[in-house]
Amino acid sequence: MEHHEITILLVDDEPDILEFLGYNLEKEGYKVLKAKNGQKALILAREHKPQLVILDVMMPVMDGMETCMEIRKIPELEGTLIAFLTARGDDYSQIAGFEAGADDYISKPIKPKLFISRIQALLRRYKEIPEENNIIILKGFTIDKDRYIVVKEDAEITLARKEFELLQFLVSRPDKVVTREEIFTNVWGDNVVVGDRTIDVHIRRIREKLGIDSIKTIKGVGYKFDEG
Repeated sequence: MEHHEITILLVDDEPDILEFLGYNLEKEGYKVLKAKNGQKALILAREHKPQLVILDVMMPVMDGMETCMEIRKIPELEGTLIAFLTARGDDYSQIAGFEAGADDYISKPIKPKLFISRIQALLRRYKEIPEENNIIILKGFTIDKDRYIVVKEDAEITLARKEFELLQFLVSRPDKVVTREEIFTNVWGDNVVVGDRTIDVHIRRIREKLGIDSIKTIKGVGYKFDEG
């Protein structure tokens, strides 16, 4: 997609941050929307369906974590990328952000060139949901790649974007041990820096949501999807 075709929603309660980041994104040709709290962000997200949402964590009315989780409940926004922009860079905050459904985590303050570089790297992972059917049928559940959902016993289960992509990656390599490095590269990309526990958190969430034990932990190496 060309830059002018991409809409980015900035959400931060600090006007200076909105102005600074918005200016640099608009200079690159992106269409920018701005919101000062999570409630306003949800209204704009539903109306404009942005390709990327950049969320501050600490905000009044509705904080970034809650806003992220609410966005992930909106079916028409299932392909939207979400990145947290925050001064809190500890592993706990990152894990909480990924559990809420975020795709990336950007620490501030950040220099304009680095910020744009991170945004461009993130947007390269954006995929419009294809129209044709693309379904993977497995023992016990079905993966609908078009709709980013998993169907188990006629019930639709919605996973966060990275959870879905991680499951899909493991399923595409049945009975093969996949290293943590391979997972990071193929699911998060080489340009994304995440905490060491990120994969473990996502695997745990997938197991809990689907109620499956098909994803096996290979201690000291990685994971394996066992078709049974």
